[in-house]
Amino acid sequence: MRRVTIHDVAQKAGVSLATVDRVLNKRPGVRKATIEKVEAAVQELNYTPDVFAASLAKKRSYRLHFLIPNGPNAFMEDLTQEAIAHAATLERERVSVHIEPIDAFDGHKVTGTLAILDKSVCDGVAVVAPAFPEVRAAIDRLQDRGVHVVTLVSDHPASSRQHFVGIDNLAAGRVAGRLLGRFLPRQPAKIAFVAGSLGLRDHADRYAGCTEVLEAEFPHLELLKVREGRDDNAKNKDIVEKLLAEHPDLAGLYNIGAGNRGVISAIDTAGRGEALTFIGHELTPYTREALISGTMDALIAQDPGHEVRSAIRVLKALCDGTPIVEGQERIGIDIFLKDNLPELEATGD
Repeated sequence: MRRVTIHDVAQKAGVSLATVDRVLNKRPGVRKATIEKVEAAVQELNYTPDVFAASLAKKRSYRLHFLIPNGPNAFMEDLTQEAIAHAATLERERVSVHIEPIDAFDGHKVTGTLAILDKSVCDGVAVVAPAFPEVRAAIDRLQDRGVHVVTLVSDHPASSRQHFVGIDNLAAGRVAGRLLGRFLPRQPAKIAFVAGSLGLRDHADRYAGCTEVLEAEFPHLELLKVREGRDDNAKNKDIVEKLLAEHPDLAGLYNIGAGNRGVISAIDTAGRGEALTFIGHELTPYTREALISGTMDALIAQDPGHEVRSAIRVLKALCDGTPIVEGQERIGIDIFLKDNLPELEATGD
């Protein structure tokens, strides 16, 4: 079927191409009756603007900045690599993607990075935003300066950000809680939690969802106080070693964030892989191997490539003033056991 064009709309409405363009882009100088004729023609013909062609015609460019945490976080490394790889495919669409490393555990530094951005530097920003008040204020001020902001992976809903690209972390935590509760026998047992920081909204939501399910439906399980390792492998290894020493009867462990390599090392060194039910996040070579060996029992994952592509589509739509396709941008929660592991090409920590 031939695509309906702006020429068809102009012919149907009996007006010029320039008039149709003014109406579609909501520019002034068109009479109300003419606007109604053009809108009726658009609806009758089911016309959808070709955003790509329009961008080329206007020589529109999109300067997008991705603020992604650095350090030994495998998922964030995958996210960065996906952004680099996808950016290389976008030259024809006049999209440039700049990746700025940040320390997601340092709210002041993230605030400082956001503070120096404005319309002279970029049109849109995707940021993994720690849930600190100063970061919220920095996002709000950046929006006020005319730069579109979306949060990525970890949300900051109190801010004026325009969209969140990531999984439902509360639901992900509930999944972890249910897996722990169902995997463990129906008898009293202890569950330990390791987070990067509950100052990160995604970690806080996962913890809240997990404990909500465990407390409501598995009250026989004792929930130990969450410990924070800043997603660092060495810190997480030390935390888990101490947990296993202090609680030789520990039955379950949920690593809410990254740093799985350190957790895996501590469990394997203690020889507790078979006895301990271990749930974690994100598919990397290390978590894959731990699932296969039995050290890890289940993995909750998200697709970094989908998130990068979604963030770019959303930011372009915000720049163009066009609708966001919510169904296309919904990020799914994947659950992997050793039995349904996909092939893994990426390398990570």
